[in-house]
Amino acid sequence: MIPGTAPVGPAELLAAWEAGLALGAAEKSLLLHRAARPGAGTDELLSVPVGEREADLFALRRSLFGERMQVRTECGACGEAMEFDLDAGALGARPAPGPLRVAEDDWVVEFRLPTVSDLAAAGLAGSPAEARRRLVTGCTVRALRGGEPVAVERLAAVLPERVERLIAEKAAEADPTAEVTLNVACPECGEATPAELDITSYLWTELDSWARDLLLDVHLLATAYGWSEPHILALSPLRRRYYLELCTDG
Repeated sequence: MIPGTAPVGPAELLAAWEAGLALGAAEKSLLLHRAARPGAGTDELLSVPVGEREADLFALRRSLFGERMQVRTECGACGEAMEFDLDAGALGARPAPGPLRVAEDDWVVEFRLPTVSDLAAAGLAGSPAEARRRLVTGCTVRALRGGEPVAVERLAAVLPERVERLIAEKAAEADPTAEVTLNVACPECGEATPAELDITSYLWTELDSWARDLLLDVHLLATAYGWSEPHILALSPLRRRYYLELCTDG
C-alpha cells in the first residue's frame, strides 16, 4: 500500500476482482492501482509515471500477499521449466523526480517520464519506432537545436533517431520499474533467459486465486451458520479459518 493510505478490505478487493473479470490488461492495471491508492481519481492515476504505478502495484502486492514472489518461466534455449523466488521488497523502485535532459551533437532535449496515459496513447501506434516517437514528442518539455527552440510538434520530423534512442535509454535508466526484466540462468543448460515480470498480470493471478478461495469460504460458512457475506467478510482471516475448522470437525 501507499504510505498514508488506509488498507483495502476484503469486500473492496472482491468488488475490484469482480469488476475486472471481463476487462483487458490496461483496465485491470487501473483497477489495481485504484486499490493501491484508495480515493484517487482516474485522471490522477493516469497522470503518474509508469514506473510509479508499477511501484504502487508492487507495494499493494506486498501488503496483500507478503514479500516472497514465486516466478515460473521456461528456458528459451532448452525449454526447461524454471521456478525461483523473488523478494518483492527489492523491487518497485520509484522513478527519479524532475525533468530529464539529453544533449547530443547540436541537440538539447528536456523531457519528463512517460505517464500511464502516454503509454496508452503510444500503444495505438503502428510500429515500435512510431510508438517511441510518440512518447518522445509527447513527453518533451523543451527542445533546442543549435541553441534555437524547436516546436514540439515538429520533433517527429526533425529529431534524429540516435537522439530518440538516447532519450529512451535515459528514461529507462531513471524509471527502472517501468519495465522489470529478469535474466534467469537455466539450471540444466546454463543459458540465460530474459523474463519480463508484469506485475499487473502476476498480481491479478494471485488476486483471482484469493477471491475464488474466499468465495468458497463464504459459501461454506453461510451454509453452516446462515451468516451473510458482509458478516463473513468482516471476520479476520484467522477467525474465518477457525470457524471453517469447526465446520470440518462437525
